[in-house]
Amino acid sequence: MHAIMTQCKFEMVRIFRNPYFVFWSLFMPILFYFIFTNIVDTGVTDEDEWQAYYLMSMTTFSVMGSAIMNFGIRMVQEHSEGWSAYMKLTPFPSWAYFASKMFGQLTIHLLSIFIVFLAGFIINDVSLTASQWIFSGIWILIASIPFLALGSLVGTMRKVETASGVSNVIYLALAILGGMWMPVRIFPSFLQRLAEWLPSYHFSDGAWNIVQGASPDWQSYFVLTAYLCIFLLLAVFIRRKQEA
Repeated sequence: MHAIMTQCKFEMVRIFRNPYFVFWSLFMPILFYFIFTNIVDTGVTDEDEWQAYYLMSMTTFSVMGSAIMNFGIRMVQEHSEGWSAYMKLTPFPSWAYFASKMFGQLTIHLLSIFIVFLAGFIINDVSLTASQWIFSGIWILIASIPFLALGSLVGTMRKVETASGVSNVIYLALAILGGMWMPVRIFPSFLQRLAEWLPSYHFSDGAWNIVQGASPDWQSYFVLTAYLCIFLLLAVFIRRKQEA
């Protein structure tokens, strides 16, 4: 257990030293939040509702980016540098090594949620009930797990450059088409239908529902669970093919 906790500590230190994490997972979401709630005239009638809504959008945007890009690219780096092969020679179990990476990344997600929530409170004095703050944070943390699975799928790539480019495209495409940057209701009808099949939309939609006093829809649970299974199965299959 001590070895696992030590590995978790190493993972968190490495993440904070990663410029991708600081830029994409913290700086960009907070900057976007400030711009679209204080500078851009969105024409909304209820500013308080919009500020809370967009805060959830940028928090999910932050956590999703950390899961896909930081987690996935870090796995490719470790594989290309031989670190993964070295860990197989140590007494440290492979499952414990992967579990420590997951735990460390989820801890970073929790910290990201707190920082972006705090930014929303400082910038716009977003006012939610204690239960809304807590349950939206819990939802974002747990619902980020399918994106960790997507990150592990990105981690099966051979080259860091390829993984970086692909993860950037996936991340931004999911964010835009999933309604994290702008509400899905303003999209053309065919893009609205597409969004309902994307994990990013259901990730954010659960948090949007919570701040509106409702609960995440059952479709969101189903879609996110389905994507979790698909991403994990693909990642395991590809990894085994590579090691065969």
